[in-house]
Amino acid sequence: MNLKKQQAIGIFDSGIGGLTVAKAVAEALPNEDIIYFGDTARVPYGGKSKETVSEYALEITGFLLEKGVKMILVACNTVSAYAKDRIIEKAGTLPVLDVISAGTQAVLDHPKHKNVGVIGTLATVNSEAYVRSIQQEDPGISVTQKACPLLVPLAEEGWIDNDIAKQALSVYLKHFADKEIDSLVLGCTHYPLFKQVIPSILNREETYIIDSADSIAQMAKEKLEKLDLLNSEGGEFQCFVSDRPQRFHELAQRFLGKPLKQAEIIHL
Repeated sequence: MNLKKQQAIGIFDSGIGGLTVAKAVAEALPNEDIIYFGDTARVPYGGKSKETVSEYALEITGFLLEKGVKMILVACNTVSAYAKDRIIEKAGTLPVLDVISAGTQAVLDHPKHKNVGVIGTLATVNSEAYVRSIQQEDPGISVTQKACPLLVPLAEEGWIDNDIAKQALSVYLKHFADKEIDSLVLGCTHYPLFKQVIPSILNREETYIIDSADSIAQMAKEKLEKLDLLNSEGGEFQCFVSDRPQRFHELAQRFLGKPLKQAEIIHL
């Protein structure tokens, strides 16, 4: 496949949370064009079977390939857990990165990583994808998980640092009180919105917070540099969704960090 620097980076998620990845990529690679797809018609993926999630993911991958992207970033933890290999197969020689692999690499890159905490949705935690991914690289790492299902609706409501959000975080993070974790992986693309609040509630200064959005953005930069595919004159952001653009617009600024100009509805 003959890839060109001017081609866009494709990013997709089951909904809106992946915009935190798009934001991190835009900050790390300001000259890259980005095409984002949020499957808002079929979100959430967490309660769906592996086969169904894989089917959705391959449809979206096909859409991004038709758009002529030079790289695909899987910004959905459930898709990363269930369908990464099939996406890679469909993409052929096109580079494919995912948030779980990126989070794992960030864990390994940190000097202290003997005890790792992971917070995520019920689906991600139950899949044990982070546990397998991390321990496959280093079986000696202890991984403690905690599902935090209330954080997604709180993030979408904009309740990031009010009393309700802090109380929910306190209950969830109490799970790590006696674990002496060296790092905490934010295993959901909604969770970076709580990144400024978590350290004070965790009350353990030496714990390193791993934002997989930042991790995958850095991984994308390194991969494009290695392939000599860095763009020097782009920066356009295109957004596609499968339903409800108005609600998406309302939430997008919170996740993307800036107003969203347009979100086009695409029926796959």
